Amino acid sequence: MDDAVPETPPAAEDEPAYDPAAPAPLNVPRTPTGDAGVDAALDRLGDADHLATDGHLEVYEDVHRGLRDALTALDVRPGPPAPPTPPGPRS
Repeated sequence: MDDAVPETPPAAEDEPAYDPAAPAPLNVPRTPTGDAGVDAALDRLGDADHLATDGHLEVYEDVHRGLRDALTALDVRPGPPAPPTPPGPRS
């Protein structure tokens, strides 16, 4: 029989302390929309996961700007041609 003393686990002080103020991922799912510009803007939201709270505003404003630009671009695109006007009443 071996009377050796089992090795004790490392002390808790060796582990990094939990810091509630440290950046933590929100793990919010982002579903692709199929529009490359919108998807890129939504993916940018993931950058906030690695920033302190005071850095979130810049990310949110950047995403908002990208989404606003995507919506504005919809107004610029030409739509389908207008249907022909029916002939007026005959006199």
